[in-house]
Amino acid sequence: MRRSSLLFLVIAAVVALGCVRLGVWQLGRLGERRAANALVRSRLDSAAVPPERLPADTGRARYRRVVLRGTYDFAHQVVLAGRSRNGSPGVNLLTPLRIAGHDTAVLVNRGWVYSPDATAVDATRWREPDAAQVEGLVNTYHDPATGPAIIGRDGRTLRRLDPGTLDTLVPYPLARYFVIATSPPADSATSPVRLAPPPLDEGNHASYAFQWFAFATIALGGAGVTWWQGRRRRAGDGRNQELGTRN
Repeated sequence: MRRSSLLFLVIAAVVALGCVRLGVWQLGRLGERRAANALVRSRLDSAAVPPERLPADTGRARYRRVVLRGTYDFAHQVVLAGRSRNGSPGVNLLTPLRIAGHDTAVLVNRGWVYSPDATAVDATRWREPDAAQVEGLVNTYHDPATGPAIIGRDGRTLRRLDPGTLDTLVPYPLARYFVIATSPPADSATSPVRLAPPPLDEGNHASYAFQWFAFATIALGGAGVTWWQGRRRRAGDGRNQELGTRN
């Protein structure tokens, strides 16, 4: 076998092994995604509980159903910019809910409203009754990131939900989690559109795994065909030389 042919086969084998490894990695990611979806689904299917029955660990409380009773504090509402819905720009409105007998309030994401620039909105148009019973899903705040969280001139429009920034905008303690409201609004004409639960799809991991395995098959198949054609060519050259010698 020629050195160039041997080098080609080695490179093809290395490429195929790399593709197989990436395919196996994607299958592992798929398994992790399915396990995470099963955990979230079990929490979404659980009964709603009062906040005092939530796990103290916010990670374990995430996506659990909770029911809150209290009074909205619209004076300290914040706007979360850059939220789209069905391709339309908008914002989310998050309002502190003061719970009777508790010093700590819970920030409630009341839902989405349209905003042409995904920043500015007349929040007074979307005011619900002050006294509220809210059923929703527990969620955790975004990871800290660099750069200011506040945008806009009103000082209450945020690009992300940063706990440190929120503490400066609300004059009382906030729970270390917020709640995405899912209960139907009292008046849909003056209430934000409630957000949907998180999607529990499997992503593209299966299709990516299939592609990587296909690339590995193509690499090995191409190398095999090239090796077989080279072998036949060499065999033909050998027979031609033998016939020439006899003649």
